[in-house]
Amino acid sequence: MRLPTWTRILLLLTTAGAGGGLLVLAATYLYLAPQLPPASQIREVEYQIPLRIYSRDMKLISEYGEKRRQPVSYEQLPEQLVQAVLAAEDERFFSHNGVDLKGLLRAAVELARYREIRSGGSTITMQVARNFFLDREQRFLRKFNEIVLAIQIERVLSKQEILELYLNKIYLGHRSYGAEAAAQVYYGKSISDLSVAQLAMIAGLPKAPSAYNPITNPERALVRRNWILFRMEETGALSHEERLAAQKDPVTARFHAARPEVDGAYFAEMVRLQAMELVSEDLYTAGIRIITTLDSDRQTAAVNALREGLHSYDERHGYRGPLAERDISELPSLPEISSAETEAAPETDAPAPQDEEVVEKTITGQDPDIAAWASLIQDQTRIGPLNPAIVTAITDKSADVLFRDGKRAQLAWDDIRWARKHINDKYVGEEPSKTSQVLTPGHVIYVRPAGSGETRRWRLAQLPRAQSALVSLNPDNGAIEAMQGGYSFSVSNFNRAVQSKRQAGSVFKPFVYTSALENGFTPASIINDAPVVFDDEKLETAWRPTGASGKFYGPTRMREALYRSLNLVSIRILRQIGISQAMGTLDRFGLPTDTFQRDLSLALGSASVTPMEIATAYSIFANGGYRVSPWGILSIEKENGDVLWKAPETVLCEKQDCQQAEASPIPEPPSLDEALGSEDDFDTADTDNDHIVIQPGPVMAPRVLDARIAWLMNSMLQDVVRRGTGHLANSLGRRDLAGKTGTTNDQVDAWFSGYSPELVATVWVGFDNPSTLGWGEYGGKAALPIWMSYMGPALKGVPDRQMEQPSGITTVRINPESGLLARPQNPDSITEYFIENQLPDLEPPLGLAGGNSAPEQIF
Repeated sequence: MRLPTWTRILLLLTTAGAGGGLLVLAATYLYLAPQLPPASQIREVEYQIPLRIYSRDMKLISEYGEKRRQPVSYEQLPEQLVQAVLAAEDERFFSHNGVDLKGLLRAAVELARYREIRSGGSTITMQVARNFFLDREQRFLRKFNEIVLAIQIERVLSKQEILELYLNKIYLGHRSYGAEAAAQVYYGKSISDLSVAQLAMIAGLPKAPSAYNPITNPERALVRRNWILFRMEETGALSHEERLAAQKDPVTARFHAARPEVDGAYFAEMVRLQAMELVSEDLYTAGIRIITTLDSDRQTAAVNALREGLHSYDERHGYRGPLAERDISELPSLPEISSAETEAAPETDAPAPQDEEVVEKTITGQDPDIAAWASLIQDQTRIGPLNPAIVTAITDKSADVLFRDGKRAQLAWDDIRWARKHINDKYVGEEPSKTSQVLTPGHVIYVRPAGSGETRRWRLAQLPRAQSALVSLNPDNGAIEAMQGGYSFSVSNFNRAVQSKRQAGSVFKPFVYTSALENGFTPASIINDAPVVFDDEKLETAWRPTGASGKFYGPTRMREALYRSLNLVSIRILRQIGISQAMGTLDRFGLPTDTFQRDLSLALGSASVTPMEIATAYSIFANGGYRVSPWGILSIEKENGDVLWKAPETVLCEKQDCQQAEASPIPEPPSLDEALGSEDDFDTADTDNDHIVIQPGPVMAPRVLDARIAWLMNSMLQDVVRRGTGHLANSLGRRDLAGKTGTTNDQVDAWFSGYSPELVATVWVGFDNPSTLGWGEYGGKAALPIWMSYMGPALKGVPDRQMEQPSGITTVRINPESGLLARPQNPDSITEYFIENQLPDLEPPLGLAGGNSAPEQIF
């Protein structure tokens, strides 16, 4: 049968058009292909993965980087996620060669009709091509480039590999890139733990991460999710019943910022800056992991101890009033709180997210009255353990409060009654007798968790004005086990542990006493604790130092003078040995002597030092005489485990065997950065992974203190804890603790530095702008409780261990009044330790003139 003429003409035109189209496409391909990057490069792609810093037991401390990404393999992707993405983006993905002609024709019609491409027409492979190689501008030529690259990509990668790249690269809103990061951001879970409805929600984001965002646009996101669920039913991925059940699920997405597992932001910032000098990779995009020396349990104990200590100090000095007062005259009264409604205080204070993005909490499913109250405090933010709340009702002995998320709790009287009115740092008002003297409905306040176990509860609180720092080191190698540089990094990122130089007070005295032992003094040497006036040429006027208590003990043994922290004894010791001799000893402790005043005030701790410098110096007492350098980075690794940098070994060595100790005088100790090494010091070694590992040579820790002197000082510092100004630490029930309190004039700075042979810790308390902490706020009251609250948990399970007594130490009995060797018949004699060639003379026979009375020599 002969076809009509018009039909034959139409067929010829169609054939010619198709052929011409194919020729155009072929010519375009031949023209564009050489100009485009080879698709094989996609196998070499490196995702932009943020820098992550971990404790030594691999708990996340901090994350840095603009993009949140956690790449996963195709095998780790839930099958229902893949099905949801294909239903939404590219149903024929597994059957085409990278280009879907039907989708392209639709895009061409849109381009001709609207002069823009509205539906995209891109396959997943084309989107991969665009995301890895091209810009996102909607241009006709770019679409051809996508086609060419997509065809090339399909030749070098399997479909599974393409999907893996796509679901790790695609932007999904709120700085999340890839499906796993999106699951963490929107649901706080791994992608493998999400429901079908949640997976469909994530699958709806690639088209328009802002428009279909379940946090900022929950209504549109819900429509998009339900459409994807419907498409999954159409493609056979879901049954009708499964689709209906999933569509009933509410929108549960909310913003989950990167949440550290360990609160160590001060420490993380310090090691981040150091790592920038150690490796050449881009720290913030190359998936770098920094493994640190931080012990997660000890760091948690340090943070909790420091905050609890500051709150205790703050409560002693009164309540400064609410954060704000809201007008509640138009709000309805809320019903009385039942025990079932009371929000329990958390057992642990999880670290706050380290994220600049402010996300308003949405109260869903709540009574509108509660939502109205909660809306009044949405502008308030959490600080560490401090949770903002609004007072909704009070009784004489309690207060009902409501949190930003609509949950409610009740404050008991015992957690309110501390709030005497703050007058100044020395005075507070009368103790309140009822709640209304402290709180009224509409007050915006902070509350914090208090107590433990069954007594865990909420307590009225305020952000402390005083600050503190805690540093804890392993004395055998200088590794930083815990460090907290202030109450909260989010409030102030000034790291007081390493940046704040404050007068040391009596925590400095052990260094002066060490110099005395090196210059002929013994623990039994008698020094007169009595008023004196010094006309020191280095001081502008006559100096009349006093003791903290105003009491004078007269002739006193050096051991007793240390545990009583007698100022006049320390001054007389320093005057006797000389400033130059003392400076030599201080140099060997690694202290920054070039900044110290060279006068007798040094004996009372006029020197300004950081808590890190004090902790490092006390490590010498704890380890028997070796000077270690503090350090915090164990290794720097890539995401795949390749090691880029490893910490050097710390070697304790005697002077004759230690290269660093051969020079005279002993060199200054390296700074924290120098201890980590510089590029000139690096040793390199090839690894099995065919890359270079940078590892500095060993760091020598030279002996700087005679083992016998170190042991005697340890014995004397143990007496500070057992019977002196640090006696409260006896409640820890250990016999191996030693340390020293410190307080500066007018209680401006409070210190305690102490140790066991396993661990050193130093605590400082004070105001950033130096001013008095108030009457009675000595080191033993303001700083020691923080140290105890840290050392108790930190040493849990660690057995008592006494420092091994070195050879050359002898034990004798002495007369405690004179410091002389006691005769056997002296009933008041006590035990004392001496270096063998420094034994005192024998006391006169009892009953004779001078016997058992005054010492032969008083310094």
